[in-house]
Amino acid sequence: MNIYVGNLSRDVVDDDLLQAFKEFGEVKSAAVLKDRYTGEARGFGFVEMPNKEEAEKAIQAMNSKDLKGRHIIVNEARPPKDKKRTGGGGGQHRSRQGGSGGYRSW
Repeated sequence: MNIYVGNLSRDVVDDDLLQAFKEFGEVKSAAVLKDRYTGEARGFGFVEMPNKEEAEKAIQAMNSKDLKGRHIIVNEARPPKDKKRTGGGGGQHRSRQGGSGGYRSW
């Protein structure tokens, strides 16, 4: 089961999540998500536990617990919603200064 962990302190690292959740059972992975540009923690992460019963126990026990000074939010992770694509794309921009689609000069 994939578990969402939110409201994380910027000081929390992957190993902190692993240590906090392994007391409830086997942890397959634990990751704090980071901003791709700055490398800073984004304030949430995911823990994957293969045993559903252990995962549910961990969710109940860890939700609202203090982890490095913040009360964390813990629940079952939901798949991301499909976002509708809006506007833009698909067309071609053509310059009026020559090249393909430009004005002809005779």
